[in-house]
Amino acid sequence: MDTVLGPDERHRCAWVGDDAEYRRYHDEEWGTPLRGDRALFEKMALEGFQAGLSWITILRKRPRFREVFQGFEPAVVAAFGEAEVEELMADAGIIRNRAKIEATIGNARLVLEMAEGELDALMWSFAPAASGSRPALMADVPAVTAESTAMSKELRRRGFRFVGPTTMYALMQSAGMVDDHVAGCWRA
Repeated sequence: MDTVLGPDERHRCAWVGDDAEYRRYHDEEWGTPLRGDRALFEKMALEGFQAGLSWITILRKRPRFREVFQGFEPAVVAAFGEAEVEELMADAGIIRNRAKIEATIGNARLVLEMAEGELDALMWSFAPAASGSRPALMADVPAVTAESTAMSKELRRRGFRFVGPTTMYALMQSAGMVDDHVAGCWRA
């Protein structure tokens, strides 16, 4: 099946399953255009933490992530040092992966080097033109595109980490740079 019927009688993209938090995320966030350096930095960080895990894990831990990463304010996160890294490594409320934590801090430092609005403009510059068509089936939804590969390449060239093409396509979907709600989904 490419859609699932929710308890509210709405059809949603099949990845939602029967999880209430996934339903909320799908209905209120996924595929909705997200703008702003701070918001996109947060999305980049959380998508990076998700690599190798399920997105529901990140959604359930997102409130704690926001708390310990101080609302993902790049200036605050960029100032984190070894003491903060060790505190984060001891916090069971987040994903305790040193490489991902250090990448988030390093990425915050790179965002600070950019002009205000530059991260937003850069990331959105890779959004493809709206095609007017949408995926008919979940099987039609790609994991990687030429645009996500180009975004990844440019971010990596600038020194960003945990920004691979698959991770960047997931960001493009969640931040509304592409609309992959399948035909039949109430959001389509």
